[in-house]
Amino acid sequence: MIKPKKSLGQNFLINKDVIKKIVNIVEISNKDILEIGPGTGNLTSEILKRNPNKFFVVEKDNKLANILREKFSSNIEIINEDILKINENDLNNQILTVFGNLPYNISTEILIKWILNLNEKKIWFNYLVLMFQKEVANRIIANFNTRNYGRLTVLTNWRLKVKKVCDINPSCFKPKPKVESSLLLFEPKENFFDFITSRNLEKITRIFFMHRRKMIKKPYNQIFKDNTDIAHKLGIDLNLRPQNLEPNTYFKLTKEYEFLRG
Repeated sequence: MIKPKKSLGQNFLINKDVIKKIVNIVEISNKDILEIGPGTGNLTSEILKRNPNKFFVVEKDNKLANILREKFSSNIEIINEDILKINENDLNNQILTVFGNLPYNISTEILIKWILNLNEKKIWFNYLVLMFQKEVANRIIANFNTRNYGRLTVLTNWRLKVKKVCDINPSCFKPKPKVESSLLLFEPKENFFDFITSRNLEKITRIFFMHRRKMIKKPYNQIFKDNTDIAHKLGIDLNLRPQNLEPNTYFKLTKEYEFLRG
């Protein structure tokens, strides 16, 4: 019997109804599939019933990787690595449909890494069907002018369309997490702001949301060296707080920042 590792944020999904609901969200027959953190393979088994074309799984835990090899043999390709150390753009020649009961301790890190590394010429996925801690999911899908709105919201909104599928009770997992979970569906956006580098958007949002309850005048001046012309141009009131600015405003600020840097 496998004992879940807290250090890897392991909570295995065991509810069969929820598992079936997840695999029915998008069409996966004859598609290339990637599953992150398959654990003991409960979701993996259900995906295989839908006859995918290629099926990759990323499992960091050596013991679990060996169990998956014994259980599924040559039906899946197991990548026994840390997902944060993998270049997702090189995983497959074809577009992947991604499923993931993400380890909650690194779920935001995974999502941000994927967003910032998106290649404009070749998007490596068509859908992301991902499980998050409910609190994190609420931050991803938040509207501006709300308390949950923040850097994660803006970064996600830049390249992805996202919708909440459902909340999932702790009793659906083993061991039971102490928090509720939420299932989100992501799709790449066709139209988005084109930056010199996505790291500039990451920098702008990080500085602005560092002190999210304070007025934006200080982070604005830190970035633009007290030049208020850009604020006037974009119609930004510097007495507002970070959550009062729409995602598009942050995208425009990033473009202005890049222009000034040449």
